[in-house]
Amino acid sequence: MSVDSTESDVAQETTDDAGPKTHSTSFKIARALFGGVLAFTALDNFRKLDEMIAFADSEGAPAADRSVPAISGSLLFGGLGIAAWKLPRLAAGAVATFFVAITPVMHDFWSRDDDEEREQHAIHFLKNAALLGGALAFLRVAQDD
Repeated sequence: MSVDSTESDVAQETTDDAGPKTHSTSFKIARALFGGVLAFTALDNFRKLDEMIAFADSEGAPAADRSVPAISGSLLFGGLGIAAWKLPRLAAGAVATFFVAITPVMHDFWSRDDDEEREQHAIHFLKNAALLGGALAFLRVAQDD
């Protein structure tokens, strides 16, 4: 298989007679749901900024007073960018970076002694891992768009 045929195969997977598959209704709904929920989460972080900073600080996040607003801003940018499909690679990359950066720090279930707390953090860790997977999928689609 040549590089030319591989590029052709990828182009065929992301387009059809009606144009890019990113213009499909189902993809637009997926973008709105995924990006909208992430943007809402970021806005909620800003609304409760003092609480979020205190929680991040208690979890050992570095420079929580600066990192929480910055990382929440990247989540807001990423969520809105995915929803609107503006700068989609940068937006999906921002979301992926958010989840890679915060998940192991904020939801380190393996270090919890209390069973209930360990279970809650494991649930959040797995949820964030799934959302990271979604961000990576959007990143891949954005590369072809």
